Amino acid sequence: MSEIANLEPRPVWEQFDAILKVPRPSKKEGKIIEFLVDFAKKHNLEYRKDAVGNVVMRKPASPGFEERPAVVLQSHMDMVCEKNSDVEFDFDNDPIRARVEGGWVRAEGTTLGADCGIGMAAALAMMIDPEAQHGPLEALFTVDEETGLTGAFELGDGMLQGKYLINLDSEDEGELFIGCAGGIDTVATFRYTMEPAPKNYTFFRVDVSDLLGGHSGDDIDKGRVNSNKTVARLLWGGMQSFELRLSYFSGGNLRNAIPREAYAIFGVPERFVKEFRKRYELFAADLESEFRLREPNFKITLNEMPQVDEVLDARTQFALVYSLVGVPNGVIAMSAAVPGLVETSTNLASVKFEEGGRIVVTSSQRSSVESAKTYVMQMVESIFALAGADVAHSDGYPGWAPDPDSRLLEVTADAYRRLFAAEPKVRAIHAGLECGLFLEKYPGLEMVSFGPTLRGVHSPDERLEIATVPKFWDLLREVLRTL
Repeated sequence: MSEIANLEPRPVWEQFDAILKVPRPSKKEGKIIEFLVDFAKKHNLEYRKDAVGNVVMRKPASPGFEERPAVVLQSHMDMVCEKNSDVEFDFDNDPIRARVEGGWVRAEGTTLGADCGIGMAAALAMMIDPEAQHGPLEALFTVDEETGLTGAFELGDGMLQGKYLINLDSEDEGELFIGCAGGIDTVATFRYTMEPAPKNYTFFRVDVSDLLGGHSGDDIDKGRVNSNKTVARLLWGGMQSFELRLSYFSGGNLRNAIPREAYAIFGVPERFVKEFRKRYELFAADLESEFRLREPNFKITLNEMPQVDEVLDARTQFALVYSLVGVPNGVIAMSAAVPGLVETSTNLASVKFEEGGRIVVTSSQRSSVESAKTYVMQMVESIFALAGADVAHSDGYPGWAPDPDSRLLEVTADAYRRLFAAEPKVRAIHAGLECGLFLEKYPGLEMVSFGPTLRGVHSPDERLEIATVPKFWDLLREVLRTL
């Protein structure tokens, strides 16, 4: 048992501590699926696993609650796997190293996986809580939410029987979510060749690091700096004035994370080196001034490299750098219907040189308005298509249209007022939840989403506020008792 398992409420923290010990990267959920199946067997819970690995457990109603409608507690079992570049960690095999720090639980240089590990923990705790009062319960754990919503897309027939669904994947205590954005990914592929590096060139590596990053839905309106865009700005300037030749570019990892780190290797003619260094120092100072209120830890470094043998062909270099600079990124529109809600956004998530002469640029678009989602996707595709890239899209996923008259919302809001003598905020979220896909398969579902407070999700700064977990747990118990 770690110090985390001794926090209150113990039933939730003990399960969370156990979950942290199980590797669960997206698309590699085998170990956590085995953990869940073993849990169900150990506690004599009916369970079912579908073809893609989703697991549902069922628990009978408490005595006297048999006539209540069935409720689904839903969370996803995979986690975003991000780490600081100086941290040695194997997400496929290593347990998360978590600690308590100043009222929060966080990991040591990696994502914590409280998104959605704490939701899983609450659902498991509820399935074995002998004192909880509730109607028939189902706990649904889906696979691959973070990188493809695969579990929600391919949920097996007959997996759910409940009338109500409580999604446990929210990140702000005191807020009840009743709607979310839909999304789609756009992937641009450039075909390139390498050619001999020009003679009499000096080569450098530029690194952008220590950015805040974060969730490309929840944090897109916070002005977080995109590392890919920042490196591309330097390359663009070097191409204009110093005959810069690019050899390599790498930035970002996950489609739903604002990229925190990126680097490029490039050369400039020896005759320009002195002037280029001066220009770089001015550029770095300008960025520090530009970013100082948004990115307090922003770092950009330039180091001379040994001679490089090959550079990217000039045509592809031009197309890549110009499209990276030109493609939209960040908030595109705010909602006219819900004050303060981001309606439409796009995130330039990753740039990767791959084997076989391909450069793959991944971006994700979100909107609570389907036509606007299509339009921002078209914006991004147009830039990359004009640059000569092959452009493809994911299947996308639907948004979840708010239902302010939902009985489940009414009960949840009343329970919050009764427990905490405060008014909960009822809102929609710009991040994508699985709820829209569940609604397609089960049109009669009523849904609400709530959770404890998380910050820095999808980055190594991810942390879970300890004081909000008891409120999350108490609210869940009270909703199930009174629904």
